[in-house]
Amino acid sequence: MTEFDLREQDCIEGMSLLDAECIDLVVTSPPYNLGVSYRKYSDGQDRRSYLRWCHKWAGQVRRILKSTGSSFLNIGAAPSNPMLPHEIVMELRDLFVLQNTIHWIKSIAIDTAEGRTSAPNPHLNPLSAPPGRDANPDAKRRVRVDGGIKTYGHFKPISSKRFLNDCHEYVFHFTKTGRVEIDRLALGVPYQDKSNIARWSHTRGSDLRCRGNTWFVPYKTIQSREKERPHPATFPVQLAEWCMKLHGVSRIQTMLDPFLGIGNSAVAAQRCGVKRFIGFEIDETYLAEAKRRLKSRR
Repeated sequence: MTEFDLREQDCIEGMSLLDAECIDLVVTSPPYNLGVSYRKYSDGQDRRSYLRWCHKWAGQVRRILKSTGSSFLNIGAAPSNPMLPHEIVMELRDLFVLQNTIHWIKSIAIDTAEGRTSAPNPHLNPLSAPPGRDANPDAKRRVRVDGGIKTYGHFKPISSKRFLNDCHEYVFHFTKTGRVEIDRLALGVPYQDKSNIARWSHTRGSDLRCRGNTWFVPYKTIQSREKERPHPATFPVQLAEWCMKLHGVSRIQTMLDPFLGIGNSAVAAQRCGVKRFIGFEIDETYLAEAKRRLKSRR
């Protein structure tokens, strides 16, 4: 059973009271400085002040993170403000090594029409095979799909003559050294071409490959934000779970979220059986909701 230490406290102050190198994993998403209406935080600082604030709390994260630890930082942008996530990465470059950049896809449109991929490049067409290779190594993978464009997931539409709808965010994987080992196959997916299992020695006969750095994790559909997701900016529990699994759940003794919100990262820790979880939140209403959700799951 997970031991929770959830505090109504500013995270910089709270983290300063923790011992150095006591945290195995950080999964968090701070305010993006994009004008979101929080109850107790002004999300509209000038850019330089916001970046200095990010450096300050990230400095505390570095101090308390173990040398073998990982810090996963979820940051989004706005179509009219696309450089913000990259500016944050540059601001933190003296504190951390950016070990992986993960693209969190919230919504995607896929053209499933048969024969739409170009025949000259067989690697783009799952229904064909390169010269000399069995065209049907696994009949089960040759599933023909009725044509058409299908959309998956959810996004916030915008009305603009200049910008596209923003359907993705970043998850930056920071470590102190850039050499922290991860569990690539904890999120593994089966090979589409089963002949790869025998052809590639690194598979060791296993039908599982690295998922890569593009993760499709949609939000669950809700009918009422006030009742079902009473916070203006949350990430899905599944996103936090995947970060935990990628780092290696068995290696996580203590996990931290400096910006707890309504506790999605804490719920993920509870699901995965992490021994101890620490969270900071300045809004008593969000904190109360986080505690309620954790209690209801026991």
